[in-house]
Amino acid sequence: MQPIIQFENFSFKYDSQQKPTLKNINLSIYPGEKVCIVGPSGSGKSTLAHCINGLIPERYKGEVSGTLSIAGKVADSFSLFDRSKVIGTVLQDTDSQFVGITVAEDIAFALENAMVPQNEMKGKVMDAAIQVGIEDHLQHQIFELSGGQKQRTAMAGVLVNNIEILLFDEPLANLDPATGKSAMTLIEQLHQQNNKIVILIEHRLEDALSQTINRIILINHGEIVADMKPTELLKTNLLAENDIREPLYTRLLKYANVPLQEMEQLDKVEEIPFHNYRKEILHWYEANVPVMNEEKIQEAPLLVLENLHYTYPGTKQSILKNINLTCHAGEFISIVGTNGAGKSTLAKCISGFEKVKDGVIRINDADVTNESIKSRAEKVGYVLQNPNQMFSQPKVFDEVAFGLRQREVSSEKVTEIVHDTLKVCGLYPFRNWPITALSYGQRRRVAIATILVLNPAILILDEPTAGQDYKHAKDLMTFLQSLTARGTTVIVITHDMHLMTEYTNRSIVIHGGEVIADCKPSQVLTNPELVRKASLKASSLYEIALAVELAEPFELVERFIQFERRVAQYGE
Repeated sequence: MQPIIQFENFSFKYDSQQKPTLKNINLSIYPGEKVCIVGPSGSGKSTLAHCINGLIPERYKGEVSGTLSIAGKVADSFSLFDRSKVIGTVLQDTDSQFVGITVAEDIAFALENAMVPQNEMKGKVMDAAIQVGIEDHLQHQIFELSGGQKQRTAMAGVLVNNIEILLFDEPLANLDPATGKSAMTLIEQLHQQNNKIVILIEHRLEDALSQTINRIILINHGEIVADMKPTELLKTNLLAENDIREPLYTRLLKYANVPLQEMEQLDKVEEIPFHNYRKEILHWYEANVPVMNEEKIQEAPLLVLENLHYTYPGTKQSILKNINLTCHAGEFISIVGTNGAGKSTLAKCISGFEKVKDGVIRINDADVTNESIKSRAEKVGYVLQNPNQMFSQPKVFDEVAFGLRQREVSSEKVTEIVHDTLKVCGLYPFRNWPITALSYGQRRRVAIATILVLNPAILILDEPTAGQDYKHAKDLMTFLQSLTARGTTVIVITHDMHLMTEYTNRSIVIHGGEVIADCKPSQVLTNPELVRKASLKASSLYEIALAVELAEPFELVERFIQFERRVAQYGE
């Protein structure tokens, strides 16, 4: 069988860089394969994708050595337009991919450029929409769609050309766990039904493994570190050694000294015979009795929401209903739930971006319900989900320094605070870069830095780790944890169940604009009814707890979390 995509001794160096980003890449991808490319930020995986879809060298200029062939032809012989007929790319930030006002218009865009007759175009648009299950929303405007529906629309927009290769850049980054699982199921259906090549670039590897992956390509420092079947890679320590988050279940099995080498498969958690290793797992479980630390919560609450309701102006649909919450100084809280549940609206109400007419918001026992955004900003910092909406300055340093300069902080102090914050956020090397030159994940970190420098009493972050590699996500969450130790209340809206359990101490679950649970993260992810109702995803540790017949599955999660924290602090 001849490869459809083949890199031979391929290297690439951007014109703006001194060293090559890709080095001596040898990689073949065959018809019908589904491969997942993983690697930390800056590893070269996005550059590799740009070489495949033609953005390199058409948009991003640089020096190429070696060869890249697509469908038996040298890649340079394809124009970017011709390449788009073979390879369809679905971006992480789907909003930047849309050109139409409605779903139907956006799907039809490529056909319009090709001057396809309208009668034929309508049939092709409907066929593509049916493939991804968006046919009932063709007349909906793009901004009305949920995150999952936007992704389906973007997929239909590339499928309409009957392309051979589907390239997904972080398809799970902005989706809630249940929607992400549905997206992976849909991608698998497209792969199976049409025998297309599917290439996934993804940080959430455990979620990606919910469906079959033929190979995992691990990239770091511009080189291929591993090109292996998932099970074989999971038996090694290569993922952890290259700052990629291993699935929770494989980490627990390794901690329990389960002999992974004798296991036939590790990539499908529901097919792993955990009960065969009950002795090893229970030995680890009994040896790691959790330490019951009494949390020091101040008596006086910092933030109180009383009977909060919210309806968007001009509509009758309630987005938030009877929200009653109390948060204390120093708490680290996660807010979770399906896309459209009201999580971001709640954050905007707390921070003053949305005006509340029914209910009361108190901060330090003062009614701030009707305060101006400027006054509220001195108490509450809010980092938006879309970082591009927060920027007003062209360069990184100036953007992060903007709020301090508005407060007339001295230039020496501004430099000191900004540099310290950029180092924490992993952005110090980019301090003089234009923001437009940064990746989407790097822009997220800039947006977080602009708020962190102001040191608010309450810090709310909407999906702060989406699109981040594991190392930067851990570094950020560890930093946020250090803020809580100084009394700052940190609230993160997140779809990342791993980080929710590893770092936050309290989870608030929102469904249909209402709080349906307020408890420990481990209790959320081991409650099947709650997981189903809130469109979450049960922890793979829950599967292990059931298999070894633990009476309280959440206890296994609690012990795992504490063990992980000790490993992070002291090493194994």
